[in-house]
Amino acid sequence: MTFSLWSLDFIYYPVSGIMWVWHKAFGFFMGYSNPWAWVLSVVFLVFTLRAILFKPFMKQMDSQIKMQAIQPEMKRLREKYKDDRQRLTEEMMKLNKEAGVNPLASCLPALLQAPAFIGLYHVLRNFILSYSGGPSQVGHPINNYFFPASDVTSFHDALLFGGASLSAHLTMSTPDLTALGANRGTMLWVAIPLMILAAIATHLTSRRSVARQAELGTAAASGQMAIMQKLMLWVFPLAVVVIGWIYPLALLFYWLANNTWTFGQLWVGHRIQDRKRAEEEKVVEAAKESATYSTPKPGAKPKAPRSGQRPVISPTPVGRDGSHGGATKDGAGSASTSSSPAEPSTPQSESLPPGMISSNGPRTPRPGARPSGGKPRKKKKR
Repeated sequence: MTFSLWSLDFIYYPVSGIMWVWHKAFGFFMGYSNPWAWVLSVVFLVFTLRAILFKPFMKQMDSQIKMQAIQPEMKRLREKYKDDRQRLTEEMMKLNKEAGVNPLASCLPALLQAPAFIGLYHVLRNFILSYSGGPSQVGHPINNYFFPASDVTSFHDALLFGGASLSAHLTMSTPDLTALGANRGTMLWVAIPLMILAAIATHLTSRRSVARQAELGTAAASGQMAIMQKLMLWVFPLAVVVIGWIYPLALLFYWLANNTWTFGQLWVGHRIQDRKRAEEEKVVEAAKESATYSTPKPGAKPKAPRSGQRPVISPTPVGRDGSHGGATKDGAGSASTSSSPAEPSTPQSESLPPGMISSNGPRTPRPGARPSGGKPRKKKKR
């Protein structure tokens, strides 16, 4: 086959190329004609594509949380500008920009994954067409994009458990199954468990998403979102079982691997989000705690700190004669301090001269007081 710009070859060639690399890797150890080497090449094709899309997937999750956070404001804008569609669009775009929300980010992983699914389906279906010689029916196998004719023959002859062809599906006629070397009994024994497992993986993935919305307090109790959640939980898994009858067997392995990866990726992504939220909460708590700190003033004494808080300094009342307790001229300062806890008495050897203040720490001179022991300055005679 030759590359064509006017077709989807830009999708088919990369998908077949990744699958070809993994088949060569597993075939080196297991044998290139081993059917399980082909199965693992399909599974690791899924893992490779999903690993490439992991970063956009995380951006999608962050964007969804931001969009859910601004939903109340969105509702207010719709009510306020319900008669002015242009103004509503402008205000919503402004709100999305301020909140750092990109509506397209939530759709990007699905948009990128859809071509991969289409490409894999076409490549797997094309193994049958290439084995018969392609559209021109040349009578011998031809290349299937990256896969040479020898690999096309190997894929055609690969049978799981001796009778389940990776290119066959359950609705194929008996002559077509026989042409692939498959039989319907073995196909049923392999395909039905795969469909059930893929449906269970789809259900668990949807359940994980709904549980996450409940953790964040954004789960819908009624309305359109509640209906969508029920569809995700029950209808989508059932659809996998129904549609699985027309999927080639290799595509069922793709579906199972894809949903299993999605479930694990949700678990990892939610843990990463929880860790980010915990770090952001620590920063907010630290900012709140730092806002409670105060700078001690001269003559302040420490208060008993609360748990986890720095001491807050409050000023100590000082009398005119330098004594503590707010003494007045008539010496009635003791009444103001009778209700306060008793302060430890200062030893005689450490008594302070007037104007000096102590709060169980370094002694600080009262503003306007002269140093102890200093000689008074003489007034100049006029």
